[in-house]
Amino acid sequence: MAGIGFELRKMLQKDTLLGVMKAYTYAGIISAGPWVLSILGILMIGVLSLPFVIPTTLITQFQVSVTALIMGSLIITGPLQLVFTRFAADRIFERQEELILPNYHGASLIATAVSGLFALVVAGFFMAEQSLLYRLLMVAGFVVMSNVWIAIIFMSGMKQYLAVVWIFFGGYALTVLLALWLRRYGLEGLLFGFVVGQLVLLAATTTMIYRSYTSRVFISFEMFNRKSFYFSLMAVGLFYNLGVWIDKLMFWYNPATGQQVIGPLYASVIYDIPVFLAYLAVIPGMAVFLVRIETDFAEAYDGFFTAVREGNSLERIELLRNQMVSSVRTGLYEILKIQAIAALVLFAAGGALLRLLDISELYLPLLYVDVIGASLQVLLLGVLNIFFYLDQRRAVFGLSLAFVALNGFLTWATLQLGPAWYGYGFAVALLIVVMVAVYVLDRKLESLEYDTFMLQ
Repeated sequence: MAGIGFELRKMLQKDTLLGVMKAYTYAGIISAGPWVLSILGILMIGVLSLPFVIPTTLITQFQVSVTALIMGSLIITGPLQLVFTRFAADRIFERQEELILPNYHGASLIATAVSGLFALVVAGFFMAEQSLLYRLLMVAGFVVMSNVWIAIIFMSGMKQYLAVVWIFFGGYALTVLLALWLRRYGLEGLLFGFVVGQLVLLAATTTMIYRSYTSRVFISFEMFNRKSFYFSLMAVGLFYNLGVWIDKLMFWYNPATGQQVIGPLYASVIYDIPVFLAYLAVIPGMAVFLVRIETDFAEAYDGFFTAVREGNSLERIELLRNQMVSSVRTGLYEILKIQAIAALVLFAAGGALLRLLDISELYLPLLYVDVIGASLQVLLLGVLNIFFYLDQRRAVFGLSLAFVALNGFLTWATLQLGPAWYGYGFAVALLIVVMVAVYVLDRKLESLEYDTFMLQ
């Protein structure tokens, strides 16, 4: 994300209210990405299709189908995303950018093969009762979305920042418009519009990639060489994404909270809507996260390690280290502060929002808990990103493993305790992991000079 950081710093240097608003708006769009935009798109398509799509169960089937595509593609490509991200970052640092594009082709080929095989097995053996067109669209959508997650990694090295923003907006606007235009054809029409919109998004992003990178070799798998490969990053990509979704999966397939919607796909009416709405509240925190991590901390980090490499005095190195620690604390505090404000706003408007969506206000307590959980997830992302900067892969691996284990166990416990406890498993798991993460980060920063020089 270094290139994005440079652009954000340029906006903030103007020192005007417009410049600050522009930087945070830009950061919110980039950091939210397709994950939050997908949620908005699914909700918009569902709400706007209600008067036209009969029966309304088709809308639910569409929303559940798209949610399954997002979840499955994130989990299955999670290991590959981080491995390729690290490879690309190392090649940019070494000024060997010509190696990135061939390995992008390699990563895309692997993502396509794995996701395509998985989707074909599921569609062939578990969706036999659905129409052929529906199954083909699910397979195509799964492969396309898996490739979208890989392509988005290139945002870190691109310099056409405004083009990236417009591609995101355009891709998801087209997704919504196509789905609404084809809603007369029922479930398949809605799903076809979504898949075509995602395909256009992928095509636009790929076009930007080819404009930004060149290479003499078409395809390479060098990122899997012993020198470039980090198994811990694959594990982190898998466990973190699984940790985010495991509570949803447990609610979907628990007989007391979930129900079958279409084929092997289940949903939980009592849990899904509050979680979806809660994730909309993370956009302000994600914007602050990107601005602070990619401006103040990134600059302090670069200054500290440049001083170490150039052999500056110990006094100078300690001063830069203190500045880096201060930027970490300030950044995490601002994320917490902004996210708390966003949560309070949603608390105040939660009842009205549920009424607007024609949802019972009995969901309010669960919405409040999920908002707190989603806010803690933003804070965890901030800490994990700092660990990645410091190359503390073991710490990130341990925290990701703890996240999935705690979320799974505590969600199971809350399901046994009953409706009054729903959502607390996700929130408490994140609270524990965030507290441990902050403690470990504090210890790492205290011994930063020692660890840095010992690794030289």
